[in-house]
Amino acid sequence: MKTIVLASNNQGKLQELQSLFAPLGVQIVAQGKLFSGEAEEPFQTFVENALAKARFAAEHSGLPAIADDAGLCVKAFGGLPGVQTAHYCQQFGYPKSDANNVRALLEQMAGLADRSAYMVSTLVGVRQPHDPEPLIAVGKVAVHIAPEPRGDKGFGFDPVLLLPELGQTFAQLPEATKNQYSHRGRAARTMCELVRQYWL
Repeated sequence: MKTIVLASNNQGKLQELQSLFAPLGVQIVAQGKLFSGEAEEPFQTFVENALAKARFAAEHSGLPAIADDAGLCVKAFGGLPGVQTAHYCQQFGYPKSDANNVRALLEQMAGLADRSAYMVSTLVGVRQPHDPEPLIAVGKVAVHIAPEPRGDKGFGFDPVLLLPELGQTFAQLPEATKNQYSHRGRAARTMCELVRQYWL
């Protein structure tokens, strides 16, 4: 196995996973390089959406596929936005963008004392579209929502995801440090071990 398709065209996710999977000698390729279209994500859980995306990518590429469904779960919002994280700002009338997601989140959290949250990354891997035993790896990291954006690295909500133990946001961290602490880094390390054990 030399190539795995990533069921995403998110360049931030691609770069992080390429770096984390490099030790396996496996190339991660974004699905947009191989086919057009994206899977439907009708489900309310990360694992169901990731599985749907992985099966779709495997079917359309003919390759093993890994999908990531990730999101922000804010304690004060009862765990939301969850699976709707990427589209968070649109419910408040903003066009979809990382900057607008951050803006909407800070507006909705104005005046809230409890700013605790966690990020979740659920990676699902399938060898082929009907794989009966998908690999599943989940990574979580507890964060606080910073009162204003800090840092210019990363993507998504990184500028306001404050790691209490480091006193910095993900957007302030070098890539290697971010991968060490992040939800996706944790999930990817687990997935690498699963791929090494069961696929290679």
